Amino acid sequence: MKLPNADQAVVEQEKIVEYLLNLQHRFGGSKARFFGQFGFSPEEWVVLADALREHGRRSEVSKVKETGFGPRYEVEGGLLCPDGRRPRVRTV
Repeated sequence: MKLPNADQAVVEQEKIVEYLLNLQHRFGGSKARFFGQFGFSPEEWVVLADALREHGRRSEVSKVKETGFGPRYEVEGGLLCPDGRRPRVRTV
């Protein structure tokens, strides 16, 4: 199954710059190191935002969990990176 309404996905600058690409973040630092090795950078945060949106449109939903706020989708597949590689990632 594909992610419902994937074309409406929002990936906020704050989430990327202050968490996913922030080497100093307590929990995001390891993610920043991971994404950095594939060519993503805070200065060009929109590149990661675009890649994550495309990941949501292209990849398959691997798990759905109902929460008090609605369904939570996990999507797994290759993420197109600036260096041309496609590591397999899971987004929620």
